[in-house]
Amino acid sequence: MLTSIVNFIVEFVAAWGYFGIFAMMFLESSFFPFPSEVVMIPAGYLASKGEMSFAIAFACGLAGSVAGAVFNYYLCYFFGRKFIDKFGKFIGVTNEKFAKFEAFFNKHGEISTFNCRLIPGIRQYISLPAGLAKMNLARFCTFTALGAGIWVLILMLLGYFIGENQELIKEKLHIITFFLLGFVLLLSALYILHIKRKNR
Repeated sequence: MLTSIVNFIVEFVAAWGYFGIFAMMFLESSFFPFPSEVVMIPAGYLASKGEMSFAIAFACGLAGSVAGAVFNYYLCYFFGRKFIDKFGKFIGVTNEKFAKFEAFFNKHGEISTFNCRLIPGIRQYISLPAGLAKMNLARFCTFTALGAGIWVLILMLLGYFIGENQELIKEKLHIITFFLLGFVLLLSALYILHIKRKNR
C-alpha cells in the first residue's frame, strides 16, 4: 500500500513537473496542510535520475512555500481575527490553537516565522499571527524563505541520495527533525539574548 502511494506521488510530480511542485508546496504551506515530504522527496529522487533539475525543483518548492505562507499572512492581515473565528475550523485552526500560535509569536517575535518553518505541524500556521500583527512583509518573506529553504533542501537531499529506500528515509527524517528542533531552540535562545543585549 505504502509503495503504491509513493509511486503515485512520484508519478504525479513527474507528470506535473515544476508547476506541480510549486502548486503542492503552496497548498502545503497554506490552508490545506499535508506533509511536504510527499512532494520534495520524490522531486529529489527524480533529480537523481536526471528527470528534473535539482536547482529548479528546489526553487519551485521554495517559491511555493513562501507563496503559501504569504497567502496565510494576508488572510489575517486583511480580515483579522474575525476570519479565524468564522472559518478557522475549516482549515484546522481552532480558536484555542490560534491563541497558542499567537502567544508563541508574541513571545518570540519575528524570528518565530523562521523557527516554525522547521517544526512539523506548526510551519503552516505561524503565518497567521504574523499577518495579524502586520509584521513587515519583506522581513516575513526573508525569515520564511530561510526556514523553508532549509527544510526543502533537506527533503530533496534525502530523495536524491536515498529516494528508493522508504524505511531509511523515515529513520533519517526522524533524526533530522530531532536535530532541527535542537537547532531551533539554540537559535531562539541566541536571538533572544541578542535582543536583550540590544535593548540594554
